[in-house]
Amino acid sequence: MTGAGYWVDLYQARQRLGGGFLLTRRFVLTALHCLRGLAVEECVDIRLADGRSVGGRVRRQDEEADLALVEIAAEHHVDLPIPAADVAQDGDRWHGPYRPAADEVHLSGRIDRTAPHLCAGGATIEALQLTADQQLGDYSGYSGGPVEGVPPGGDRRPAVVGILIEQTPDRSDGSRATNVLIAATLGEAMRRFDHLDVAHLVDVLRPAGSRAAADGPQPPRFSGTEALLRQLDDWAERRILDPAQLAELKFLTVQKLIDKELGGGGA
Repeated sequence: MTGAGYWVDLYQARQRLGGGFLLTRRFVLTALHCLRGLAVEECVDIRLADGRSVGGRVRRQDEEADLALVEIAAEHHVDLPIPAADVAQDGDRWHGPYRPAADEVHLSGRIDRTAPHLCAGGATIEALQLTADQQLGDYSGYSGGPVEGVPPGGDRRPAVVGILIEQTPDRSDGSRATNVLIAATLGEAMRRFDHLDVAHLVDVLRPAGSRAAADGPQPPRFSGTEALLRQLDDWAERRILDPAQLAELKFLTVQKLIDKELGGGGA
């Protein structure tokens, strides 16, 4: 796993709504249908993997793509690890570190392919088609959970590649479901919520190789402007970032780094 403890459970009035995970130290990404009709600005409780509960509000919704962002209230300091991100490779194994209850199984399986997918809400998104090893019948409690890619041979660390949003029906009997799941890619989620600034993008998209162990000190994000700009180019090439956003992100990056050098804060 990329770092134990970055997934969450969402509650309102002690009723569990569904799962999600820390996209940054400020935002939780979830499947919109997990929020069960809650509107933007409505309050939710976020139960972290370490047992703490913090307050939050629904901040952004994309009904067509079935995705939502929940913002952690400013008075709460969340120091749990933020997952590394990557692009899925067809044929790799995948793992679901989140499960809806302690007596439920962890999901795993094979990444069949990355392809456009028409959501029930009407959007065509970049999605992962996943085959699950576990024949559970109903996987609904797992919605909103992260999908980690498990590369063969251990040459790369596992990293989050998507978020579970759907289960496919049996074509011969629409009342039944299959063990084929659909996950929006992490790149798709980032494009849907492009209000996230560079500081947040750096948090979530920091390469796995630059991250220390979950219980160890975190290294400096980048040694200088050139390294960060090269990293942005790399993320665009790997389709984690939309290339159309790259010029603006580079401008904001340089601006933040200059502000930091001048003592004005920033990333």
